[in-house]
Amino acid sequence: MSHTRRDFIASSAAAALGVALGRPVYAFAREGPQGQAVFTPVRRNVGTFTMRGGTVGWLVNARGVAVVDTQFPAEAQALLAGLQSRSNNRGVDVLLNTHHHGDHTSGNPVFRGIARRVVAHGMADQHMRRSPGASQPQQPPQNAPEPLYPDTTFTHDWSAEVGDERIVARHHGRAHTSGDAVITFERANVVHMGDLMFHRRHPVVDRAAGASMRNWMRVLEQVVNAHGRDTIYIFGHANTGLPVTGSSADVLQFRDYLGAVLAFVERQTGAGRSREEVMVMREPLAGFEVWGPFGQPGARDPLTVAYEEVTTGS
Repeated sequence: MSHTRRDFIASSAAAALGVALGRPVYAFAREGPQGQAVFTPVRRNVGTFTMRGGTVGWLVNARGVAVVDTQFPAEAQALLAGLQSRSNNRGVDVLLNTHHHGDHTSGNPVFRGIARRVVAHGMADQHMRRSPGASQPQQPPQNAPEPLYPDTTFTHDWSAEVGDERIVARHHGRAHTSGDAVITFERANVVHMGDLMFHRRHPVVDRAAGASMRNWMRVLEQVVNAHGRDTIYIFGHANTGLPVTGSSADVLQFRDYLGAVLAFVERQTGAGRSREEVMVMREPLAGFEVWGPFGQPGARDPLTVAYEEVTTGS
């Protein structure tokens, strides 16, 4: 992976603080060291782009170009340059956002006038445009590029032909947020999961934006059941040194991790332990040691949300 764990943890921590203070998602779009732009083919004209932020998916074929997520502005410039060199300077037929978080959408403005359509789930669009709990559209920080919001939204699914590829976006319900989209390149049999997949690393669980760990588990099962054994999945993030693509086994392992976090909290609360006692958990979960210990910056959110879900039942 070209982006570092430290970079993403810092971005995630800033984002969590922004949510807590009712700030817009631009809290994610911090300045920081840039990684190396890496384009990796996956299958049948579909590939990944990694630099800093959530993994980007791309499609370049003889008659079309598509992009899934955009990272940050500087990274999006490198992304666009690479796409244009691969497509003989074609425009982008469609830009899709898997959800609203700034490490996936802050680069959108780079595609203004280049992307013919910008597509996202309706709730993701709402989250992009409004601060949590605010009644007015959010305002970007000074000197930030003017946001590029979706011009096409959907509730359940959306699809389009891009050259010789069929792209389908589906919403399976609350999970990482209330507006997550799974993007399937049907003929390539490649699925971009966005932040529905944190590969062997503690996830960000945006409860303020409607996340549900328990429903997240069901969503992962639904996605796997809707695709074949040889489907390749693109992950939003992966632990240091691990690939950002994998199989259904990786997706189901992440489902099991979420269940283990909830089960741990259920055992703790069942034993009468307080929220504070649960939050001091430091050791990795048994059977999920590769995820690492809790209690690191950006890594406590799963415990916090699990405690809230277990004790409130929602």
